[in-house]
Amino acid sequence: MRVLVVYAHPLSDSFAAALRDAVLARLRAAGHEVDLCDLYAEGFDPVLTAAERRAYNTAQPDLSAVEAYVTRLRAADALVVCFPTWWYGMPAILKGWFDRVWVTGVAFTLPEGGGAIRPALHNIRKFAVVTTYGSPWWLMNLVLRAPVRAVLIGGLRRLCAKDCRWIYLALSNIDGASQARCARFLRRVERRFSRF
Repeated sequence: MRVLVVYAHPLSDSFAAALRDAVLARLRAAGHEVDLCDLYAEGFDPVLTAAERRAYNTAQPDLSAVEAYVTRLRAADALVVCFPTWWYGMPAILKGWFDRVWVTGVAFTLPEGGGAIRPALHNIRKFAVVTTYGSPWWLMNLVLRAPVRAVLIGGLRRLCAKDCRWIYLALSNIDGASQARCARFLRRVERRFSRF
């Protein structure tokens, strides 16, 4: 399986980097072909330009600046996003990747006359999220109703293949987590991606 791993964290020595490395190692050990898209390392520009926005809901979106990213997304059978949750959402660079790459004709189509968008990423059969929260579990899930999971799994995953399977792994309260707790979560990620 061809797996596109989209990673978003600026620090090479972060726990997010350790999670990314675990995901990559387990996917490769299981025989998957892996394409790592490290948004910070690649210098991805998350800013949607005026031209891109103007053409966003047209039959001819402006893909000139992101064509290579579109090609990588279309070539994948599975998508894994690995990032920290900041301010109850994904980092701006990752949000910008979705804004600029998941456009009309790539991730969805618009029916004539309006109505619900139609999925177009039929090639993506698995969608996985690996993230951390600074907030405690009860705040993210009970009070805020899991905003990141709602957007990625409840929303964007629906633009993938009809029977797209999904994984959502999150470690809450990362700022107060002990080394042992982080190690347990890392092992959980390793186990899950060993049988991806």
